[in-house]
Amino acid sequence: MVIAFRLLAGLVCLGLLSACVSSAMYSSRIEQEYPPIGDLLPFEARDQHVISQGQGSPVLMIHGASANAREYMISLAPHLEDEAVRLLMADRPGHGHSQRIQNGYDLGRQAAALRQITQQQTDQPVILVGHSFGGAVALRYALDYPDAVRAVVLLAPVTHDWGGGGMAWYNSIAAIPGIGHVFSQFAPLVGPNTARNSLDSLFSPAEPPENYADRMGVDLLFRPDAFRHNARDMVRLRQQLADQEKRYPDELTTNVVIFSGSYDTVIKPKLHAARLRRDAPDRVVLVKLTDEGHMPHHGKSELVAQTILRLARGESVQETDFEKTDGY
Repeated sequence: MVIAFRLLAGLVCLGLLSACVSSAMYSSRIEQEYPPIGDLLPFEARDQHVISQGQGSPVLMIHGASANAREYMISLAPHLEDEAVRLLMADRPGHGHSQRIQNGYDLGRQAAALRQITQQQTDQPVILVGHSFGGAVALRYALDYPDAVRAVVLLAPVTHDWGGGGMAWYNSIAAIPGIGHVFSQFAPLVGPNTARNSLDSLFSPAEPPENYADRMGVDLLFRPDAFRHNARDMVRLRQQLADQEKRYPDELTTNVVIFSGSYDTVIKPKLHAARLRRDAPDRVVLVKLTDEGHMPHHGKSELVAQTILRLARGESVQETDFEKTDGY
């Protein structure tokens, strides 16, 4: 029995060692295929990756969970590249090519990092654009630094405590100290193909852009460290939003435009976008898109871009400017 146990333990250790070597090779290969394409700016001695484009009114774009700054370069940025705006597309701390910061899961810490690296690029107030998880960070930025924000554009945002559920099992495991470190070594084995196979449900009823996964660099997520950081962001989010949502009625002083897909199956718009509209009715414009899912900035990229440009010019944006729908 002792010999059998030792043999089993040896096989487990050998398998784990093999997984660690394989994941290290994967990370090295993927980082060569998708190198940094922007500037590495310091925040508390940790590099933060920011892709900049154009000149003019600054627009800070914040990506969602499981993603990176390349997300915006596929559909939205091309509509703005010849306009009088300066796009700052940032990898959130621990994602893409931004290094993780202390307590990097905290929305306030992420907002602080983005605020400081933005200050290194411009001294003007910014228009914030946030998708999904990035919407929660954009709102925290607007709450903590209201004088530094001109307006906020949210894309299928996560905004409120949704009451539990909806957490992927693999994130729950990957976020556990120790165990998550071991578990995440296996992410490169199954993650990339699984992510590609789930794109239809992410975009439905719209279609994903051609070669979306490769153009976005989805494989960057499955580096073990990045996978673990993303998981820790996710498992800590709900409680943070329970605290943050209390600030919206009195402290959200910035004008907000939300683009929300009625067919979003990743988050429930009624629990997020609609609630933010109720919390700050004088500040929030809600645009319901009846033919979009969780990625409206691709299928409706031109509409979103035109809204950003109007805000950059200081124009008022009202719900009557958009086609009225029942939505949800």
